[in-house]
Amino acid sequence: MSHRSLALLGALLLSTGLVACSSSDDTSGDTSDAAGGRTALDVWLMRDSVSAAFQKEFETGFEKAHPEIDVRIQIQEWDGIGEKVTAALASNDAPDVIEVGNTQVAQYAQSGGLTDFTAEVAELGGDSWLKGLAEPGAYQGKQYGIPYYAANRVVIYRTDLFAKAGVDARSIKTREQWIAATEKLDTKGTQGIYLPGQNWYALSGFVWDEGGDLAVRTGDTWKGGLDSPEALRAMAFYKRLQALGKGPKDSDEAQPPQAEVMAKGQIAQIIAAPGGANVVTQNNPALEGKLGFFPIPGKTASTPGAVFTGGSDLVVPVVAAHQDEAFTFIKELTGDAWQKKLALAMSYVPNRTTLAGAVASDPGAAAMAVGAANGHATPNTPQWAAVEAKNPIKDYMTAVLTGGDAKTEAAKASEYITTTLNSGS
Repeated sequence: MSHRSLALLGALLLSTGLVACSSSDDTSGDTSDAAGGRTALDVWLMRDSVSAAFQKEFETGFEKAHPEIDVRIQIQEWDGIGEKVTAALASNDAPDVIEVGNTQVAQYAQSGGLTDFTAEVAELGGDSWLKGLAEPGAYQGKQYGIPYYAANRVVIYRTDLFAKAGVDARSIKTREQWIAATEKLDTKGTQGIYLPGQNWYALSGFVWDEGGDLAVRTGDTWKGGLDSPEALRAMAFYKRLQALGKGPKDSDEAQPPQAEVMAKGQIAQIIAAPGGANVVTQNNPALEGKLGFFPIPGKTASTPGAVFTGGSDLVVPVVAAHQDEAFTFIKELTGDAWQKKLALAMSYVPNRTTLAGAVASDPGAAAMAVGAANGHATPNTPQWAAVEAKNPIKDYMTAVLTGGDAKTEAAKASEYITTTLNSGS
């Protein structure tokens, strides 16, 4: 995930009250041996990755199973973490394990500073990893990032407004059914959906649904994909859906914060991470118990809508002093037992499709898990960050929604993406 995406996800998770604390000072890795001959394993996990309770439970359980290892988890802040990780990878005193955003792996792997786990994928259960975590964790055919946890967007809806309109959310399985239901919900007093014009994450899902992509790679060359027939069909669907509400055409879901907008008015639906529901009720307690969740619908009932998979991978620096112990730590934390516990504790999606049932009791996380099975990531190249810095996709969307020719505007955005991804910097 990009830094901005991670910050947004962190804010949503923060709103649930799941704030982690550090078990030790927030300093660079200390690779000295612990007392009694135990190996001190330094681990960087990110703010809101784990709760204090889960962290304590995991450390206790891990050290009981592996008494020769003393785990030292240090909680890091997202702000400035890119520079900190880059410096650690270039040093001789890096931590043994680092949590990174799933789409950040490529830029760190490009430097040659990460341990290659390709040979261990099978042992780590890689055959059932979520594609949206596993694919960006790989670079040039090698697996450097081990999927840790996932989060993605769902539809958050007002159960009372759906009931009033005679709409059963459980019956919405396809995009056309979603449009039909939203048309019923869109009345003089209610917005069928609040969808800002620049929610490019939602558009990306529709592009993937159509069989397209934001950019495609042939050999060593990238080409922007927004002007493909598939992507143009996706934009046409986005335009239909966006028109069933009063979302601004020239801003994204953070400007203004869409959950706060939903709290103020008669808005039937938004597309957001489930934590957005907590923001809605915090701003309007009267809506407590009146919010539900369902996966973003796909083109057919058999396949959920494609979603952008946010979340994290775990990596090990090449210079880490305790490679074997780091692998042991990763194998435990990403294994079935602790993944189930993490998912329940933090309302995350586990790192593999076979564990989706672990969050069945959490409506928001359960809806996320359904969508996560069809999760994707942005183009797997270090240069994608430069695309997001300007983000021509947002400008393209606004241009089309305000009357611009879709083919012409898509060609402009695709050309920018092509040039940027092939720039090598």
